[in-house]
Amino acid sequence: MSLAIDIRNLRFRYGGGPWVLDIPELTLERGTRAFLFGPSGSGKTTLLGVLAGVLEANEGEVKVLGEDLGSLSGAQRDAFRAEHIGYVFQMFNLIPYLSVLDNIILPVRMHAGRRARLDGAGVKESAALLAGHLHIGDLLNKPVTELSVGQQQRVAACRALIGAPELIVADEPTSSLDFDRREDFLELLFQECERAGATLVFVSHDRALEGMFSRTISLPDVNKAVL
Repeated sequence: MSLAIDIRNLRFRYGGGPWVLDIPELTLERGTRAFLFGPSGSGKTTLLGVLAGVLEANEGEVKVLGEDLGSLSGAQRDAFRAEHIGYVFQMFNLIPYLSVLDNIILPVRMHAGRRARLDGAGVKESAALLAGHLHIGDLLNKPVTELSVGQQQRVAACRALIGAPELIVADEPTSSLDFDRREDFLELLFQECERAGATLVFVSHDRALEGMFSRTISLPDVNKAVL
């Protein structure tokens, strides 16, 4: 099976500060549901930034979906991320003055590669189908500011999933939900990732969720910078 993530001798630091990441090797096969955990300060969000191409490694090789991110310019990394990576932020980062529908369709409105993977379906139809799968299909015309935290979380997931990106990165998106709602959300997220054939990297402090995933990665075990 080909690799979604292939890291070799990655080192990263901010400016002239201490090393935040020092990862000799980390690989993840395509289609894996990976649970990434570690205490605050272990480099979780920084690693996600490197994987998404927002941050550039100082040393080493980072391949995502077969693409060597170190060989790309900043603009090329931005384009690669927009087309191939869906990102669910901890605070969701929804656009407050847009409706649920308009928040969901932003990636395919802005990026032709995501739009081309809609399999001939219209943009709004694809968004409505995703929203229905995540049980917010009746909220498409509502402003996102009128939604509950759990509903906003599902909007953010729909936005990350639309256009079938091959890699979904989720940065503690369930931290504000109770355990039952976290489990329900994860089951829906797994179903949509499987439907799209996407790899999932899910970051959380909550080890109680670990058993729902096919792979567990302890960042302190692989990141020598935090020893």
